[in-house]
Amino acid sequence: MKRVPIGVEDFKELISNNYYVDKSELIKDMINEKVVLYTRPRRFGKTLNMSMLYYFFSIKQKDNAHLFKGLKIEKDIEAKKHQNKYPTIFITLKDMKRNNFNDQTEKFAALISDIVDKNIELLKSPFLNERQKNLLCQYLNTTSSSSNLQDALLNISICLQKHYHNKVVILIDEYDVPLQEAYINNYYEEMIDFLKNVFSAALKTNDVLQKGVLTGCLRIAKESIFTGLNNFSTCSILDEISDNRFGFTNDEIVDILNYYHLEQYQNEFKRWYDGYLFGKTEIYNPWSTLLYVNKLIKTSSVTGELFWANTSGNEIIYRYITNNNFELKEEFAILVKGGMIKKVIKPELTYRQMDDLNNIYSFLLFTGYLKINKYLDYNYYELMIPNHEIRMIYKETFDDWTKEIIENNSQKLIDALLNKDEDEANKILNYILLQSISYYDNKESFYHGFMIGLMNGNNTYSNIETGDGSSDIKYLPVNKEKRGFILELKLVKDKDLYDTAIEGCDQIVEKRYMESEKVRGYQDIVGYGIAFDKKRCFIKMVKD
Repeated sequence: MKRVPIGVEDFKELISNNYYVDKSELIKDMINEKVVLYTRPRRFGKTLNMSMLYYFFSIKQKDNAHLFKGLKIEKDIEAKKHQNKYPTIFITLKDMKRNNFNDQTEKFAALISDIVDKNIELLKSPFLNERQKNLLCQYLNTTSSSSNLQDALLNISICLQKHYHNKVVILIDEYDVPLQEAYINNYYEEMIDFLKNVFSAALKTNDVLQKGVLTGCLRIAKESIFTGLNNFSTCSILDEISDNRFGFTNDEIVDILNYYHLEQYQNEFKRWYDGYLFGKTEIYNPWSTLLYVNKLIKTSSVTGELFWANTSGNEIIYRYITNNNFELKEEFAILVKGGMIKKVIKPELTYRQMDDLNNIYSFLLFTGYLKINKYLDYNYYELMIPNHEIRMIYKETFDDWTKEIIENNSQKLIDALLNKDEDEANKILNYILLQSISYYDNKESFYHGFMIGLMNGNNTYSNIETGDGSSDIKYLPVNKEKRGFILELKLVKDKDLYDTAIEGCDQIVEKRYMESEKVRGYQDIVGYGIAFDKKRCFIKMVKD
């Protein structure tokens, strides 16, 4: 039985020793393209597919032509004409995640050095002049200036063409990772100018270019980074072309489960990792799917996990949740509850636009945190969360944010209640509710647990028999001479917030909650009725 390919991104290594889902027809899709960009979320097989293209086109991989034996592309006569015909440059920018521009260019210089090292025969080529060899040596030794680095892919491709007497294929994987990192760390303009020059030199003004292929998450606006590129096409998750070349289709999942004798778990795979829609094809997350297969084979646990979250990170979700826009938080709550929202999706973006409220849902869609449920009109779609894994990512991120809000404000609320400061207490609790994401039902039990959390558990008692009944929450100091308080929580039904809070106060008085604590030795007890209505509340103190 073949190994489950966890994290294997080299095509030769994977197909030689691991289970392979045949995506070789991607070669047929792009064979007539001059320059093409494929955009898909992280961990959807982009790097592996680019590695496959490298082994197929590279003139230096003729000895590995057998890797494609038995694959679908083997039957394509037109594609076979191009197999192992071209000198090929393969560079992935997925590790360009540095905090400043200088470190990023140093990382890029290291990647360029690696390309020269893999084509070291050029340094002794009789077809290159001394100036070209010296330039290659600078690239190899990472001593090039920033301006020379911007022309590196162009210059190396010219040298490859001279040596091999054939045009060059350039493969650039995860082209937009440096841009996202630059935006987050505030050097976006420098980075975009640098990469614009790199791509323009390599893909626009390059007379020796046979074809160029790029992958990334986003289709960056053409005027921003791909200015003037002719014969440039893009294939995003909105397009039907190549819609099944990244990620696993339902039929491919069935084949995988049959191979590993895991057919009985198909519904779990579907619930946790299915739901993406690329073009018109339903797609499973390949990374999470394979990790779940591996888990089922090696352990007795059958529960799905948040595999994708551990690799992609939740920074984008956290970034948007911490946004102070109330409407955005409400829409997120709708999504987590399984609902749908209708939004305009912008096919082309720049990272400068990622915090624009009009573009947030476009970013979430293209990065894999949302799916298209229905096409409504031109660039107008009905959106939803694709599967249980992503829903849990939202929930965990929401809970982390709510916990942070509570930690920063709970003592302030307790102090306001102890100080009999109704106005301040109302201000703090309403702020906490507004900032928190409430994807739970609007029930009294939710608010009860929420308030217990706010009290930090210190000196706090819940639903303890007091007087003639059971008060909701008591905050009682260890030193009985100090002030404590009792909270009676009410959910708004027929009355407004104020009257409902008064109802809570009346219950405290009628059932003698405060008197009971005084009998037990507490000398100073304050009572509060608190009314809740979704993300609003009102606190009223019991009159002395």
